Amino acid sequence: MIEALPQLIASALVLGGIYALASVGLTLIFGVMRIVNFAHGEFLMMSMYLAIGLSFVGLDPYLGLLVGIPISLLFGFVIYRLIISPVIGRSHVVQIFTTLGVSIVLQNLALLLFSGDFRQLKLPYGDKVFNIAGAFITMPQAIAFVVATVFTLGLFAWLRFSFMGRATRATAQDRNAATLMGIDTKRVFMVAFMVGTACVCVAGTLMAPLFPTYPTVGLHFVMVAFVVVVLGGLGSTMGALAGGIIVAFLDTVGGFIVGSAWKEVLYFVVFMIVLLVRPAGLFGQRGAEEL
Repeated sequence: MIEALPQLIASALVLGGIYALASVGLTLIFGVMRIVNFAHGEFLMMSMYLAIGLSFVGLDPYLGLLVGIPISLLFGFVIYRLIISPVIGRSHVVQIFTTLGVSIVLQNLALLLFSGDFRQLKLPYGDKVFNIAGAFITMPQAIAFVVATVFTLGLFAWLRFSFMGRATRATAQDRNAATLMGIDTKRVFMVAFMVGTACVCVAGTLMAPLFPTYPTVGLHFVMVAFVVVVLGGLGSTMGALAGGIIVAFLDTVGGFIVGSAWKEVLYFVVFMIVLLVRPAGLFGQRGAEEL
């Protein structure tokens, strides 16, 4: 166990950064719009297929983010305008079934276009390995950690220092007060949904070289994302970051100690214990769990 500790820590940090980035988009959408996006996993799945498609035309998937992020922003805009916007303010049942419907449509669309075969994104430099303090890190893992860290920090800076970021935080805190202060909350909703979609696009691109891609891959990752978001605190971006690191450590260390078949049990047990002690999550506001 001691000998494997550097490797476990390195793997957990890489995985935690990706989990956090995927979960930040989910918690941003919920924190601002109070809508739980059950299609979030399918957005990630489509991003993984996009990365594979860009590699087929000779474009490095990481450089392809320069193409993928604008595409994801446009995709988020279309989904918001056509599907999400009409259900804002409706009952939670309507919102849940709406996003579940989008999830099912995207799954079947992927199955129709790409079949159910597993696909693995192979990179020419994918076998390059670094030895960092006794931990062996592949080039895709190193790139994933750096990109996820930079993008997450950039998102935090945008939320803290930009006008739209401050308007987003104000709307998340009190929608009615933000409206009275002259903030266009409908525009904030749209931007939050687009940014959340861009976050999951980046996460999907980083996951594509590390995990196999298939039409239902989003189901696993969206379950992890929900655990991360609720564990960290619904609507808290800092909580999503902390929850991602915690779940990744439990995933990695649990897989090493109890085996891969039981590792999910470990972080679900911790998840339930935290919610018994603090129902709003580690960084969540009191009362968020009721939503």
